[in-house]
Amino acid sequence: MTATLAPPVRIGKAPVRALGALAVASGALESVVTPTLPLLQRELDMSPAEGALLSIMLLITGALTTPLAGKLGDRYGGKRVLIRLMAVVCAGGLVSSLAPNLPVLLLGQVLQGAMVGALPLSFILVRKLLPAGESKMAIGTLSGLFVGGGMAGTLSAGPVAEGLSRHWMFALPTIAVVGATLLVNRLVPRDPPGRSDDAGVDWPGLLLLSGTLITLMLVLALAPELAAQPLLLGALVVALAAFVTGWIAVERRAAAPMVDLRMLARPTVWKSCVVTFVMCVGTSVALYLVPQLLAVPADAYGFGAGATEIGFFLLPGVVAASVAGVVSGIGVRRFGPRAVVVSGIVLMAVSLVTLAAVHTEVWHLVIGKVAIALANGLCITALLTSTATSVDQGDTGIATSLLLVTRVLGFAVGMQVSGAILTAGTPAGSDIPAESAFVAGFVMAGALTALSLLVARTLKKGVTA
Repeated sequence: MTATLAPPVRIGKAPVRALGALAVASGALESVVTPTLPLLQRELDMSPAEGALLSIMLLITGALTTPLAGKLGDRYGGKRVLIRLMAVVCAGGLVSSLAPNLPVLLLGQVLQGAMVGALPLSFILVRKLLPAGESKMAIGTLSGLFVGGGMAGTLSAGPVAEGLSRHWMFALPTIAVVGATLLVNRLVPRDPPGRSDDAGVDWPGLLLLSGTLITLMLVLALAPELAAQPLLLGALVVALAAFVTGWIAVERRAAAPMVDLRMLARPTVWKSCVVTFVMCVGTSVALYLVPQLLAVPADAYGFGAGATEIGFFLLPGVVAASVAGVVSGIGVRRFGPRAVVVSGIVLMAVSLVTLAAVHTEVWHLVIGKVAIALANGLCITALLTSTATSVDQGDTGIATSLLLVTRVLGFAVGMQVSGAILTAGTPAGSDIPAESAFVAGFVMAGALTALSLLVARTLKKGVTA
């Protein structure tokens, strides 16, 4: 059954500004962990592997929430779902700000991860409430404001954590999210529900994918500690295999699967997924190792940077990531997606290997992080464009959701492997990993990235109009 769609409502600037405020606040709350991760590890007595787990919990929830939020937003209306989603985010921010230990903070990050679904819901709202030309401009503005909020969070998290406390680092952006949510609830008109999907929500697929991701993260996070307990590690691996097998079986039989695995049979899609996974592994290795290396005491081989300094050092990389999408779009139109993807892979592989060899000055790390962020943005944007335009219009959401899940898996695996390498490379009785652990991490990621050229060179060459 299909509901009658109302024509776009002529709304003023206030509702769009309210959605923009929510995008800024959400971006700020999402970005506070990365620059302060070394500080959080010290205060909560976390191992590197546990720190890596903390840094990806939000992404895992986001990967599960986004397709579900989009389907519910289409069925019940974007505003209705958005307000309820942000209530969960606000609860997560409160839990994170009050967290006395790592398990509670992990719970807060799981709840905060629902914010990843907020931006697509905002897009649903502006597409329903604005004419086509204005909605495109509004979507671009909201995307830019989310990135801008991420920059603000990256810069402010360190000073707030060091000047006040880690609790206020989460509390202040959470207060902003609460205020912006109230504005959205008051100023944005309620949008009409869209198409009613008789097949319903793929709850079994969602639950099995959740189990798969959580078990995978446990295996990667606990592998160094469980090396001496092979039976327990083996049990986790068996559980992971069971979740994966069950998820594949359910998704193949579901009438409306959350992730349509049959789409993976298409060469463009599976090749894009492989390259996306590898590029996100390489990016996450740098995203994790660079702040850790900056925080290593200066009397060892690091720079003794605090959370505030790390935020400033990471900011150029955030800026590079924000402009990479525009650059990639221009490159795809002029040279085609394959040329852009290959260029990004080469840039990332060279940058990672260079960081392994040269990391004795802060500017080495800053420039390397900028190059890696730029390379990732070039590739992911080009792959999304190539995938979205290579399938039927009705399959666009399914194909791009596969890339979303692959992207999260790449980040999760890269973070956890990086944490495991540092944990394994930390001498007994010391809190500082050996420098060789950082070198090994960068080299591993660089070699894996270079190998993805074998797949990337077979992508379609044609220019996307």
